[in-house]
Amino acid sequence: MTNQDPQELLNQKHKLDEQKRQFTNFSRSVSGHGELEAGQEFSHDRISDDQNRMKSVENRRD
Repeated sequence: MTNQDPQELLNQKHKLDEQKRQFTNFSRSVSGHGELEAGQEFSHDRISDDQNRMKSVENRRD
């Protein structure tokens, strides 16, 4: 196993992180934000669903 300088490894990681960030920003600008990051697909407020609301009303009548 080769001995690597921890500071050099950290610098390499920072460079890779910056490249990933730039690529992510680029791909988002090209795609128009079509895809959301994991976990964000349910972050918007729910829009009321009339069919489900009416079913709830119907169930309460029984």
